[in-house]
Amino acid sequence: MERPAGTRTCLYSPAQLEAVVAAMAARLAPLVAGRPRLGVVGILRRGAPLADRLAAALVGLGVAPPLRLDLAIKRYADDLTLLHPDTRFTEQAGQAELDLAGYTLVVVDDVLYTGHSLLRAVGYLAAKGPAEIRVAVLVDRGVARLPLRADVAGLRLDVAPPDVVECNVPPYEADFRIELLQLERRPAA
Repeated sequence: MERPAGTRTCLYSPAQLEAVVAAMAARLAPLVAGRPRLGVVGILRRGAPLADRLAAALVGLGVAPPLRLDLAIKRYADDLTLLHPDTRFTEQAGQAELDLAGYTLVVVDDVLYTGHSLLRAVGYLAAKGPAEIRVAVLVDRGVARLPLRADVAGLRLDVAPPDVVECNVPPYEADFRIELLQLERRPAA
């Protein structure tokens, strides 16, 4: 996919983000410690590799290896243009039969923006009967329009509405970093 045109500024480097993920795991560990059944759920695309990193960091802190799942949810393109009027969820093979009763689930995404994708994920998972659902995001933009919040946010970035917070997460991008994209403004016709 071609990257949107505009000015990019690196806000966080790979080393800085590794420290952010470690701090997120340290804040999350007490919330999930001692739970007999733990699942970490990534929202595809970039939430999935972030979920892998967070799960590994939790295991490093002594938390038992969690069940790992991913949900395919999409509403916006990478430049935040609306792709679908409603948040699109695609149930993957085998997910319909999942029994998550009694699980503590941690839903992981890269950016909490309006909250539509997160609401769709939480609604779907809640119907599976978990004991508890927690949310962890790398970046909270602080502009959610729905009554949602992250239990653990790595960073809070308040940026102008037309600007885009781009989380570059391997394997989708070469380097783990956060960039601010200021889109090229087109003159009104």
